[in-house]
Amino acid sequence: MSDIMSKEQRRKTMSAIRAQSKLENMFTKRLWRHGLRFRKNVRKLCGTPDVVIQKYKVVIFVDSCFWHGCPLHFRRPKSNQEFWDKKITRNRERDKEVDKYYIEKGWNLKRIWEHEIRKDLEATVDETIEFINSAKDATKSSRVTKK
Repeated sequence: MSDIMSKEQRRKTMSAIRAQSKLENMFTKRLWRHGLRFRKNVRKLCGTPDVVIQKYKVVIFVDSCFWHGCPLHFRRPKSNQEFWDKKITRNRERDKEVDKYYIEKGWNLKRIWEHEIRKDLEATVDETIEFINSAKDATKSSRVTKK
């Protein structure tokens, strides 16, 4: 079946979609309730992180098991396998490139799998809060030593 839109129309339509998963929203609402203040889906940063606390140089990505090729839960589609293999492989490569970018820039990076949130939301939130607090402490101590 051919597309009824031109490539340019399809590109424009798809780029206008700004979906957020229900899991991502549950996760970020819980972080917000714990008193953390952050920005979501900051497009000006590399890879459009799901959660950003620029003050402490923290970026958090919530990765879908399907789109990011989770080693535990990814199920290869039965149709159009060549397309999906390329797509998922490129997504994984992009994730590595984004990770490298933030590590080189000295940011605190955390990736969370969708299944971690599904399995135990509270534990994932607690672990993330600990991660953010350690980044916060590191930032504060570096400010003190710079003075």
